[in-house]
Amino acid sequence: METFSSKDLAMKAQKKFLSHMASKSMAQMMVDDTSGEVLDELYRVSKLHTGNRAEAQKVLKNLVKVAVKVAILIRHDKFSKDELKVAQEFRKKLHNGAMTAISFQEVEYTFDKAVMIEVLTECRDLLIHLVENHLTPKSVGRIQHVFNHYSDPDLLTHLYDPKGTLWPSLTKICSGLNRMIEENKL
Repeated sequence: METFSSKDLAMKAQKKFLSHMASKSMAQMMVDDTSGEVLDELYRVSKLHTGNRAEAQKVLKNLVKVAVKVAILIRHDKFSKDELKVAQEFRKKLHNGAMTAISFQEVEYTFDKAVMIEVLTECRDLLIHLVENHLTPKSVGRIQHVFNHYSDPDLLTHLYDPKGTLWPSLTKICSGLNRMIEENKL
């Protein structure tokens, strides 16, 4: 029996179309000013840390593609009740991770690399669990790429060094995260 659904076809086309358009400028068009500023700084951190513009662009592009696809899945009510529980757990973990990142930046000598790596790893695993039945293995790989990149111990050490070149970007990221938390967007 054929189970053709024009609604499913439209959603697949929308995901495909938006994933091809995912770029820094597209991300800024689809997000508010604060989120755009945070994305800009995440790009800057990646570029300065790796010294590789192409890699930094790829990380940001993967981040945007995944965010767009998850937003489409939510918009089309594709998650089961159990998956919605995972989504809530992911959102809570992401919120707590943002609070932890901000705290480590604001209070000197509190940064704990192992804690940040653990938070990012747990977020990655929850997000993968949430979308693994809805997205392709390639999209799951994008999630792994983004979270593995930002949980790199060397990057985190460089980022949280108050005398380091990434400190100004971390300050802007944390300022943006603070605004997003205050506005209940994170």
